[in-house]
Amino acid sequence: MMQTKSSNLTRLIILSLLGAVSLLLFFINFPLPLLPSYLKIDFSDVPAIMAALIFSPVAGIVVVAIKNVLYLAIGGGDIVGVTANFLAGALLVLPIGILYHKYKSVKSIVSGLVTGTIIMAIGLGVFNYFILLPVYGLMMGWGDMTHSVKLSLVWVGILPFNIIKGIIVGLLFVPTFIKMRRWIEQQQAKFA
Repeated sequence: MMQTKSSNLTRLIILSLLGAVSLLLFFINFPLPLLPSYLKIDFSDVPAIMAALIFSPVAGIVVVAIKNVLYLAIGGGDIVGVTANFLAGALLVLPIGILYHKYKSVKSIVSGLVTGTIIMAIGLGVFNYFILLPVYGLMMGWGDMTHSVKLSLVWVGILPFNIIKGIIVGLLFVPTFIKMRRWIEQQQAKFA
């Protein structure tokens, strides 16, 4: 019983630390040319992916949530942007964690990144069209956004941005995973 409590506390501490690292990485960002400047690439999903691999897919989502709650708490953004970032991270991390825990290989990481990127891009496109863009328009005092404005923002901004983001995060994460694979597997065994 005592060992279980200690293990759970250790997991909570590790997830909190990964959330804090994720927040720090969130501040290292850059816009992409030809896309809206408010859409910025960052590497804050990497610690969440690590958590998803070491513990579980849900642990990865917890790290994404910690990052976004901390970002909101320090006044770093508005609720619409933070919600979009949380959804993007969750939709990317979840398939990676699920596929990795099922197959435990580099191939499953790559498959998870491709699947997560597609799900993130489509999911954020749909969610932005129906919910986030209308709410953001109301918050900014623009009134109702027309169908054509929302559609063009999704097709020209949100969809390509999320595809590029998934590719960039994947290109960074795969070599990182290959180098850290043995350590990740040791951590999995420790917390199993």
